[in-house]
Amino acid sequence: MASLFRILAGGVALACALGAGPGLAQAPGPAPTPKTTAIHAGRLIDGLSARPQSQVTILIRDDRITAVELGFVSPPGAEVIDLSNATVLPGLIDGHTHVTSLRRTGNGIAKSVTYSPLDMALAATVNAEAILRSGVTTVRDLGGNYGTDIALKKAIELGEVAGPRMWVAGEAIGPTGGHTDWSHGYAEDMSRRDWGAGLADGADAVTRLARTQHKLGVNVIKIMPSGGVVSQGDDPKAQLMTEAEIKAAIDTAHAMGMKVAAHGHGKDAIDIAVRLGAASIEHGTYADDESWRLMKAAGTYFVPTLLTTQRLYELAKTKPEALNPSTVAKVLAMGPSLTKLTRAHSAGVKIAFGSDTGLGENLQEAALMVEAGMTPAEVILAATANAADLIGSSEIGAVQAGRYADIVAVAGDPLTDITELERIQFVMKGGVVYKAGGENLYVPMVNP
Repeated sequence: MASLFRILAGGVALACALGAGPGLAQAPGPAPTPKTTAIHAGRLIDGLSARPQSQVTILIRDDRITAVELGFVSPPGAEVIDLSNATVLPGLIDGHTHVTSLRRTGNGIAKSVTYSPLDMALAATVNAEAILRSGVTTVRDLGGNYGTDIALKKAIELGEVAGPRMWVAGEAIGPTGGHTDWSHGYAEDMSRRDWGAGLADGADAVTRLARTQHKLGVNVIKIMPSGGVVSQGDDPKAQLMTEAEIKAAIDTAHAMGMKVAAHGHGKDAIDIAVRLGAASIEHGTYADDESWRLMKAAGTYFVPTLLTTQRLYELAKTKPEALNPSTVAKVLAMGPSLTKLTRAHSAGVKIAFGSDTGLGENLQEAALMVEAGMTPAEVILAATANAADLIGSSEIGAVQAGRYADIVAVAGDPLTDITELERIQFVMKGGVVYKAGGENLYVPMVNP
């Protein structure tokens, strides 16, 4: 079968057939960056418009896009990447991940008291590479324990680990007995020294913790104003942070130039977080029409996280032993409903893509968003321009001169079949190719 994705450099061809074999492990070594790269895109969805362009050349120098030109152009001495039979898109953005997640297998309660920070750190490096090679080149990671997410972000920026660009929240901030109280549901004398790192009671304590997270290197603040699902004993419908605590987190974050993501299942917590200036509401399970009106008026983004809701529901039905009993009850009561996104979309709320996963299956969220009523074009914009706007970066989310050369490609047309995003064939991040022809490529340490 002829190669769909071909990289040509100095007359030497690296042809990677569709469906090629397993990826190769990353290893340290020199990584010379081509002086100029030209990508010949058969179809381009640029992240700025829903209307695709045909036969376009994307010119790249080092890690940046320098120009986007009509027709196929091959500058002298340039490395040419032939995607003339493919649909090319900006690197996709997941606005709600947990890269430090461990897989939900086995007994969840037992695992919570047997895993170590090293287990999480090692799992995170594997997750990060899987996410990148799936076509997600940027994530907003909303809560990682032990500072693992902050350390991983640094390692990726240094080129020591393959992974997406990361905006990280560090420890999510919540109250005693809330969604970040990992001791909830355990015997009173059961404790770990790391449990409670994200707990803050009272406005002053919230302010102090938000400042500490900023000092440690986060660039977004995550708060837990409502109860959660995978935590034990708390009620997702209940507002568990006071208005003063929520305001303290948001005011402190804004003073330090950061945005706030608010975990919100219950209506009261959602509405107050929106009124006080949260940039996004995550989950939104029990939001009502008033909540959606408030979000639209404030310009607040909604991040629906449908994939994790569905995965948890499947687990609760088929393998309840993998979840704590409290979670099973809450998930079954919540159900696998997609209607929260249907209602938000109908109300004109801004939507950003977010899967709430960290294992490389992130782009399965897209098909659920279409099932909930969004068009494929709207989903793609949610995972490109909208997600970049939510993050607050003008350097990602579009194929445009001056932005990072974060580019992916699929064989088919995602505007007619959104599941094409689950079969990304080509991945470039910062001008470096990590996947071509469906095959994961050997990538040396970027900055040896």
